[in-house]
Amino acid sequence: MATYQRPDALATRLINPLIAVLTKLGLSVRGSHVLAVRGRKTGQIQEVPVNPVEVDGVRYLVAPRGDTHWARNLRIAGVAELRVGQRREQIHATELENDAKPPVLRAYLRRWKRETGKFFGVDDTASDEALRRIAPDHPVFRIA
Repeated sequence: MATYQRPDALATRLINPLIAVLTKLGLSVRGSHVLAVRGRKTGQIQEVPVNPVEVDGVRYLVAPRGDTHWARNLRIAGVAELRVGQRREQIHATELENDAKPPVLRAYLRRWKRETGKFFGVDDTASDEALRRIAPDHPVFRIA
């Protein structure tokens, strides 16, 4: 099972809230969205900024910090909402098996390495073998 890399105070108190506020105002930062998913324990809607990535016309959500709360919630709920400003998109999420993750992880790292690359231990030039090695540590969801 993937581990969880807890965000530091800067991310928790400044960066993530700032990105979430901007995205809620309709100012998506490089394609970021707010994921609204029902909490598996509380039943309350939880909101968190996420960075979708597209591979061959299919969209995915990657949990760069590992088995995050949003990933655990999405795994259980299977449905959520992606938001940018007033736009709302209902999504269905299916978690990928580890063997299917390397092309998505590579695309994600190519697109978001500046923001989240430090959580992977590899970059977008890593071999498929290296990406398969880290795949269990990063939940990936196909969204439709």
